[in-house]
Amino acid sequence: MNVTVQHRISSWGPSRVYLRDWIYFKRMWWSVLIGSIVQPLMFLLGVGLGVGELVDRGPEAANVLGDTSYFAFYATALLATTSMFVLAQESLWPTMDGFTWSNAHQAMISTPLNATDIVFGKMLHYAVRGIVTSGGVALVLALFADTRSFGLIPAAFVGMLTGLAFAMPIAAWTATRTTDNSFPAILRFGIIPMFLFGGAFYPIEQLPTWLQPVAWCTPLWHGVELCRGLVLGGLSLGAGLGHFAVLLAFFAAGILAARVTFERRLRP
Repeated sequence: MNVTVQHRISSWGPSRVYLRDWIYFKRMWWSVLIGSIVQPLMFLLGVGLGVGELVDRGPEAANVLGDTSYFAFYATALLATTSMFVLAQESLWPTMDGFTWSNAHQAMISTPLNATDIVFGKMLHYAVRGIVTSGGVALVLALFADTRSFGLIPAAFVGMLTGLAFAMPIAAWTATRTTDNSFPAILRFGIIPMFLFGGAFYPIEQLPTWLQPVAWCTPLWHGVELCRGLVLGGLSLGAGLGHFAVLLAFFAAGILAARVTFERRLRP
């Protein structure tokens, strides 16, 4: 069946869609912010300081990390990885809720709102969740001398964009599902491996040569490198723009795909 995607955004349509999510989110935004502070703080204490102390004492530390402490290397990656985890989950079960359990999206489509309004409304919700999450991480990093930098401000927005680069493609895929049976597999075999091999814990040059191109193709590596460069410096303008362009490409592709899959789901 051919599906015609309604490209026009209704007047204030996305904001009306977002309002529903905001009603729920405003009741819990403080707990979300606290969670965004406590969780990275635990990672920092356990990995950044604990493991970092061992890494910095190693004979090869200077060759691999240069003058950067392992704490700073790992901590700056959390700006991107925390947003990735939060928004990946937000684009799975909560998004599925609108299609199945609450049928909120079907109710919206029966009004003058269209599928494109719903896509951009969900995008606004993801963006707010992302900036609250990355902002919480930035507040934590500002407490430590190794990561205290004005670069934390733009890096928080890059963290949000990294989350959106995951959330929009996943939301597009979620719209094609009728159950949540496959959702845990997305986290176990997609998100977690990217977290482990996306450059958060070590430079990807430490990976086998054949595996490095896989890391280059993931949005997480680009988000991690850009956040790290903004906070710690050492990233050229060309490399920074390249990382930013890749994140935008994943984000834009996700929006385009979501407009199609949401339309097919809501107007079969």
